[in-house]
Amino acid sequence: MTPGAVSTIWILSLVLGLVVLVVVTLLLELIRRGAREVEKTVGDIWIAGQGVANNTIHIALLHRTNVTAARILDSAKGILGAVRMIREHAQRCSHCPSCAGGDRP
Repeated sequence: MTPGAVSTIWILSLVLGLVVLVVVTLLLELIRRGAREVEKTVGDIWIAGQGVANNTIHIALLHRTNVTAARILDSAKGILGAVRMIREHAQRCSHCPSCAGGDRP
């Protein structure tokens, strides 16, 4: 091999190595950008998951609230029934309101 051929092979090898280096650098940069996007998306999913978990904890409290509301509704229905009975009595009774206090003639 002539010294010119050896120089040419070395130059071509260095140029090819430089091209490979540039391509590898670009591919690594693409991987890095993709990893950042994945990390950001995972962070968003984590935050949403924490919100779901927080809301799930309150389901038991919501059940207790519904039970209490049902009791209040039952009490209100009882009060409404009593008010209706008093109104009906007052409309029929000529001695009201004195009969409520036991002052009937």
